Amino acid sequence: MAAAAWQRPYLNIFKHFRVEEWKRSAREGDVAALTDARLKGTVYRIRGSIPASNYLQLPRTGTQSLGLAGRYLYLLFRPMPRKHFVIHLDVATQENQVVRISFSTLFKEFKSTATWLQFPFLCGAAEGSLGDGAARRDLMGAAPADVRWTCLVLDLPSILSLYLSRRYSHLKSVKLCSNLLVKNLCTSDLVFDPGVTFSEARRADLACRGVAPMPREMAFPVPRGQKWHDLYDYIRFPSEGSKLSYDSIQKICPGPAAGGQVSKDPQPVTLTKAVRDRLSLIHQITSPKAMPRRRPVITRSIPEVHLTAPGSPAAVPAGDQELEKTQRPHSAGDIGQSAAVGDGGIHVYAHQRSERTIRATHTGSEERLLPDPILKLRMIIGFGGCSTKWALWTRNNAAVVYPCHAVIVTLQIQTGEQRFFIGHTDKVSALAFNGNSTLLASAQAGPLSVVRLWDFPTGTCLSVFKTHVRSLLSLSFSYSGAVLCGVGKDGHGKTLVVVWNAAQVTRGGEVAVLAKAHTDVDIQALKIAFFDDTRMVSCGRDNIRLWRVRSGALRSCPINLGEYHSLEFTDLAFEEGHAAEREPEDRMLFVCSKSGHVLEVDYKNVCVRTVRRLLPAESRGCPRQDKAGPGIAINSISFSSTFCATGSEDGYLRLWPLDFSAVVLEAEHEAPVSSVCISPDSRKVLCTTAAGNVGYLDIQSQGYNTLMRSHEDSVLAFSVEGIWKQMATVSQDNTIRVWDLASMQQLYDFTAADEMPCAVAFHPTQHVLACGFDSGMVRTFSLAASDLLVEHKQHRTVITGLTFSPDGNFMFSCCLQGTLALYSCMAQKSHVLRVLGNVVVRDAGSGPDALVVSGDSRLLAFVGPSKYVVTVMEACSLDELLRVDISILDLNSTALDSAVRVCFAPAPRGELLVSTSSNKILVLDAKTGRLVREVSPVHKLSCSSLALSKDGRYLLTAGDKVIKVWDYRMRFAVNFQVYIGHSEPVRQVAFTPDQRHVISVGDAIFLWDFLALPAERSPRAEAPSSESALLPGAGQRRSGFSCVGRSWRNDLGEGSSEKLKDASETPRQTVPLPLLSSPPCLDVSSVHQAGCQSIFSESDKEEEAGLPGSSRMVANGDKDATVRVVESVRSEELLVVRPKVGRESSRSPGESANEPRKETKSPKSQCSVRPDSYRHFTPRFKASVLPQNFLSPPAGSEFFKLKGVIGYNGNGRGNMVWNPDTGFFAYTCGCVIVVEDLHSGSQNHWLGHTEEISTLALSHDAQVLASASGKRSGDSHCQIRIWNVQDGVCTASLFHHETQVQAMAFSRDDRFLVTLGDYSDQTIALWNTYTYKLISSTCISEPVHDVAFSPFSHRDLACVGKGAMMFWLLEQQGADVNLKVHRVPAPDVLGPVELTSLCYGDDGLLYSGTNSGQICLWDTETNCCFMTWEADEGEIGVLVCGRDRLVSGSNTKRIRLWAVAAVQELRLKGADARSSSVLLEHEITLDGTIVSAAFDDSLEMGIVGTTAGTLWYINWTESTSIRLISGHKNKVTEVCFSPDETHCATCGEDGSVRIWSLGSMELVVQFQVLNQSCQCLAWKPHPVVAWGAESQHVVAGYSDGTIRVFSISRTEMELKMHPHAVALTAIAYSTDGEMILSGGKDGLVVVSSPRTGMTIHILAEHKGSPITVLQCTRKQYRDFGVEGGELWLATSLDRRVSVWASDWLKDKCELLDWLSFPAPAGPEGLGSLPPSLAAFCPWEPGTLVYVGFGMQKEALFYSLRKKQVVEKISLPYFATSLSLSPAARFMAVGFSEQLLRLLRCPSSEAQDYAGHDDTVHLCRFAPSGRRLLTASHSAVLLWELTAS
Repeated sequence: MAAAAWQRPYLNIFKHFRVEEWKRSAREGDVAALTDARLKGTVYRIRGSIPASNYLQLPRTGTQSLGLAGRYLYLLFRPMPRKHFVIHLDVATQENQVVRISFSTLFKEFKSTATWLQFPFLCGAAEGSLGDGAARRDLMGAAPADVRWTCLVLDLPSILSLYLSRRYSHLKSVKLCSNLLVKNLCTSDLVFDPGVTFSEARRADLACRGVAPMPREMAFPVPRGQKWHDLYDYIRFPSEGSKLSYDSIQKICPGPAAGGQVSKDPQPVTLTKAVRDRLSLIHQITSPKAMPRRRPVITRSIPEVHLTAPGSPAAVPAGDQELEKTQRPHSAGDIGQSAAVGDGGIHVYAHQRSERTIRATHTGSEERLLPDPILKLRMIIGFGGCSTKWALWTRNNAAVVYPCHAVIVTLQIQTGEQRFFIGHTDKVSALAFNGNSTLLASAQAGPLSVVRLWDFPTGTCLSVFKTHVRSLLSLSFSYSGAVLCGVGKDGHGKTLVVVWNAAQVTRGGEVAVLAKAHTDVDIQALKIAFFDDTRMVSCGRDNIRLWRVRSGALRSCPINLGEYHSLEFTDLAFEEGHAAEREPEDRMLFVCSKSGHVLEVDYKNVCVRTVRRLLPAESRGCPRQDKAGPGIAINSISFSSTFCATGSEDGYLRLWPLDFSAVVLEAEHEAPVSSVCISPDSRKVLCTTAAGNVGYLDIQSQGYNTLMRSHEDSVLAFSVEGIWKQMATVSQDNTIRVWDLASMQQLYDFTAADEMPCAVAFHPTQHVLACGFDSGMVRTFSLAASDLLVEHKQHRTVITGLTFSPDGNFMFSCCLQGTLALYSCMAQKSHVLRVLGNVVVRDAGSGPDALVVSGDSRLLAFVGPSKYVVTVMEACSLDELLRVDISILDLNSTALDSAVRVCFAPAPRGELLVSTSSNKILVLDAKTGRLVREVSPVHKLSCSSLALSKDGRYLLTAGDKVIKVWDYRMRFAVNFQVYIGHSEPVRQVAFTPDQRHVISVGDAIFLWDFLALPAERSPRAEAPSSESALLPGAGQRRSGFSCVGRSWRNDLGEGSSEKLKDASETPRQTVPLPLLSSPPCLDVSSVHQAGCQSIFSESDKEEEAGLPGSSRMVANGDKDATVRVVESVRSEELLVVRPKVGRESSRSPGESANEPRKETKSPKSQCSVRPDSYRHFTPRFKASVLPQNFLSPPAGSEFFKLKGVIGYNGNGRGNMVWNPDTGFFAYTCGCVIVVEDLHSGSQNHWLGHTEEISTLALSHDAQVLASASGKRSGDSHCQIRIWNVQDGVCTASLFHHETQVQAMAFSRDDRFLVTLGDYSDQTIALWNTYTYKLISSTCISEPVHDVAFSPFSHRDLACVGKGAMMFWLLEQQGADVNLKVHRVPAPDVLGPVELTSLCYGDDGLLYSGTNSGQICLWDTETNCCFMTWEADEGEIGVLVCGRDRLVSGSNTKRIRLWAVAAVQELRLKGADARSSSVLLEHEITLDGTIVSAAFDDSLEMGIVGTTAGTLWYINWTESTSIRLISGHKNKVTEVCFSPDETHCATCGEDGSVRIWSLGSMELVVQFQVLNQSCQCLAWKPHPVVAWGAESQHVVAGYSDGTIRVFSISRTEMELKMHPHAVALTAIAYSTDGEMILSGGKDGLVVVSSPRTGMTIHILAEHKGSPITVLQCTRKQYRDFGVEGGELWLATSLDRRVSVWASDWLKDKCELLDWLSFPAPAGPEGLGSLPPSLAAFCPWEPGTLVYVGFGMQKEALFYSLRKKQVVEKISLPYFATSLSLSPAARFMAVGFSEQLLRLLRCPSSEAQDYAGHDDTVHLCRFAPSGRRLLTASHSAVLLWELTAS
């Protein structure tokens, strides 16, 4: 189709429609125009969590049309990293139909209807990046971190022709939804090739073939010397629609089988692996199959394929050849071509390389948990949920359909097999079939009521639509299925009848509303007449009505009921059968009632013909109307052609003849009958009861068959035993039921009338069941004798835990009061052995995991005595063995974490799993309490149950109404699968004993088939050997990297063996040691963060070089160099590693330049979780991002300068350096490097990093400092900065590692710098320190923790990792650098350990520490370990050696000094050496885990850093430790200045209040409150006099609602008050210091007297929203018309500010003004709302300043006199902190974008200041206005004003 003349040759859509003016276009949500530095132009950013609420739309309204007729639409965009996006295109066809074409990363498969095409978009990463390669086989989902700008070309006519057989007319509208960046859109009839320049196009005469270079205003910039396709992606979709002659050029070069020649002008290019993966999947998802007529194709599954490069076509297996035939699209022009030509319908240009053929092959995935799915729903025990009246027969009489909460179940009555319809998110309230049971309609209850229409034979959902009815109670389908009718209540409680047209739903159409009507009458049942789709009948209380749809309106007329007008009608049914002489509507209608009346209604004449009353007892069945007394309350009625069935409140199902003369057959039930339904063949009657039973009466045999029994309320717990294959459940319906696992039929039913069972457990060997009740009673039952055995009355409240030991010898129970009881079960009747009080947590809810016993029956674990503690006891005696404080395990947590559930791993592992309130699962060592690893996040809400398979391979968790199955070892990129179906929280989930099934309970009982084979049946049950698991390419002929040494031990299997100890191995102790009975150390760094997805998706590339022997080249992704690893035959020979000099060097001399080379993949280690080592750095989690714009102050014109920093980052590793010769001393705090003079205490601050600094390294001459930090948002690599120590200038910035830098070291001659990536990066990089160019980069197969150069040679270095030491040797030959590496495993005596730290000693000695506390001594000449000794109880993370002494630091908070002078003589003994000559000279215990250390050469003095945020000066000679630097470990919650500005006070979540001297930045006083968080503080004001001993006070508010007043001079607490019931959020002194104003989380403001401690006022105006600010100021006594000399304000989080005038002496407090600031209804893109902040303006009396979430990002100046906003200052973001200078006209504003802005008022001149690595959540001016304190997490920065 040719475009209109004004649209030729192309149309720039954004330019033509002037998008920037927003007059002809529309935007909604977070849409902003930005300047992109890389593209050198304006781009539009569209972001937000809900795409439908954040979009850019052209044209402005839906009634307009773009009218663009160009064939191709070009979209220049970039998806936002780790986000999803949606693009909608509305195109018009020549048939005047509008079709929507949608592309999104949210779509999992291609879908097609008559008016909508949905295509999945597969984002690819840049080549060589983490998203590239085999590690990212599953490309579905959000965009990777380094997704590229993309030019997407859509051939709109071809899309419509190919998928819908429609003819394209024009593009009607475009809607770009979040999250993406878009540069432009254009349409054209030409094919633009972005990789071709104008000169090349003219030279090749491409214009004649319809190809043109990309117009300059649409082109992406390409730097000189680079190629477009190396920087950007180009995707054209689809290719089949194009018939131009250049098809063969744009497609991939054909293989030899094609036999054709390919034009070389322009040069074809080879696809990148990332793009090829994307195209392969899109090809499968979207390509239509060959059919006689082209119709839309819906692909219901996505085959997993990827693209490889075979050596020759002959190598294709037969199965793959068949795959090639079936998976490529068939079109006229591709006969005889190989699959390499079929590119999936997409034209893509990518990196130019040698030509090669491409084929699609199946591959096994190692990136997710297999099999997928691993669970299959087998059976559900349950019925109803919302109503028990819906159960239907299928047309073939073989099955019944009924709802079970949110699932619809089809039950085969002969086999008991179930089929499920899953999709509803709330309980199903109604069901309806059409006449032939091909369509099923189901309604969902709840405020968001929807209706689903299902294709019943296939089980697929055809349509989902909202009903706009608040509660849909009834559905009725017409016989043809064309009309659906529903009855419910609207939002006002009125009855609403809606009729829908469903005629098109089976053909892909939508469901439309035909008519709807409101009515005041009650409707209990409504049915569509089977003879007329437009007519309906309803009945209810006091009415029977006939309805009809005519001319789009729904009208009704009542039937005159006469004397029966007051009856309550419950159900209706039409007469069955029809005589030929009667008209279709000449029908009898039967309506039943609660009083027993059955009315026979003449439908045609609209009148009551006959009334019968059915009476019980002796008159049952008599249709006499003169009989007195109550009738049978009929709930349901059903008719066949020969008889009638009724179900009544008395529990009877009765069959009657059509004249109701007598009862023919009846069946009695225990509960009222809810519904009856006669089968289509009239041989069976389906019956449901209010008790949740479903059954049917077989009329011929007169037998009754129960199909389903179920609990009437939620199931609380269950227990399964494996001998008799039975399951017991307890429910809130007060019943205990026992089920047969094979048939799932109910065997026993125990009912407790006045008690509710809440816990249940089977005895493992006896046929005995124990049950705990809410009365505190524990009863045991003998199922064999159906008898009660014994009652235990040790508890008085609800039983929260009940379990047996696996050996059956003991039973345990606990209750809500915390009592724990132990019973002996040796005999059948159990008896009590021991009862302990207050040991189990009191506030734990009832749960099956409250008590757990280890598999060997030796250990009992539970949460208690507080929710923060997990206790492990000896099971047989209840003697306490271990307590683990969960709240302190996460060093980075800002809140106390508490335990929820516990679970033991199988006995050999010795691990205890704990689920926590912060949605984590902690894996602890059950013996020591040490944190092994953690999984986070597990569920959105708390994990309610967890269970581990017996083989220890799979973990089950329940939460958020879903079940997750996890790979316990967390080996994959996606370690879990999620399963839905429950409509209520899942109470418990567990494996059956044989591990063949999984059971989950909550709203019902779900039985799942577990499809993974248990270990004993699995062909590959055991994990692969550690060599195959950890070595890249193991199991292949060639691997990517190899290390020589003994075989690696398999430490992926069962738990570690006991450590071998020998008395002779322990050093002599020359100084006293602390008691060994101290509690185990729990100060362990947090495990790998969940948001770090990149660690799952990187692999390295290999290119076979064809060298002689078995050598090969290993290309290191996009690293700057590759290494060649030459395998050797002898295991003791070294490996040679040489970097690649150029591209040509990767080929062998005999290899042809044009010959395609094979490319394979070398996967990284399977170890994708954080190693078991605290030494490994993990950045603190934060939600802040960097600002988009930064207003840097001009040099010399800064308002402020950074004066001091309070704090040391204890989360770093090796982030402190000290040179004793020069005195240079530096450490990090957040993203700031603090260089401090130890003599004067003065600080210099080096700024440049924007993220948390992980580590530092100082050159040996102390002239160069290297610092490393994480990557910024948007960057692909983290940053290493090189600093000149003399002037503090950054001389170089290095970018190579992709996640974090773990350690760095300079060589002895400072010629080289080695940098070590963390466990996600796994690379070692070597840099030239003269040029700071990368010399070599090596990707290793396992995490490495530490690296060090030899002090004797610049050629030797070593690094330590998982169970091994790696020795490296550097050899330089011209431009080449050779690396020789030798990997030596740790000694076997240590068992499976991590080598965590190392340092070189004298004369070729090397020391290494382990995570189990040993120190290994290595001989670097022979590369072997000749001695080990146990140096500590915890992990050794720091080692420093000097002369003949060694310092070790560990996570036991100890540093130890060792005398190692005698070890040299032990070298000769080799492996027989003993450590008896190693002496422990001294030890010092500090306040946290040791993370950094620096000592002088003799180790007499040094500086040590801990995780508590403290730097200590250590003097071994004097045995002293002096605190040098200290800071808060957790988040700082408030800062303030003293009135005389000589000191400042800070408080934090660690419960401390600290007073600092501003002159020396040293800590003066610290007040610590345990187990509380200090939330706010204020310094008492006083007259400006000298420091007064009595007048210096600080008041602090705490999380428990208390207020404490501290005296600074006396360093004691003077007063404690408890005026609040909840946590305090703000506190302030009155201006005279005589009153304390405090605000709480509940919004209450309390005025208290610090003299008496009494509460003076309680103000509840802000109740319900936390108080954020309290501020007081002075005023004239009668100013503003009210008395009092003080004005104060209170601000709450709901954007309300109250202003008060007070006279405290007269006890007056009067509300002066009340402000409420507007805000949008639904904020998008904000994780949490910014705080509402207000402050009095010091330079404008009577004015206050407000910032907070609102319509605009601005600061508002509100005048209390004018009662209006008088000034607005625009802000770049929503503020998180605010302070106004009392002296100069400056306003400081902090933002969550790590930005501090200084505004000069009223000019609004702004300057931005860096130095914060997280949200600037506090800023406070000093009283003089010359100083400013800011806080970002735990770092406190002091600024000084330089401008006037």
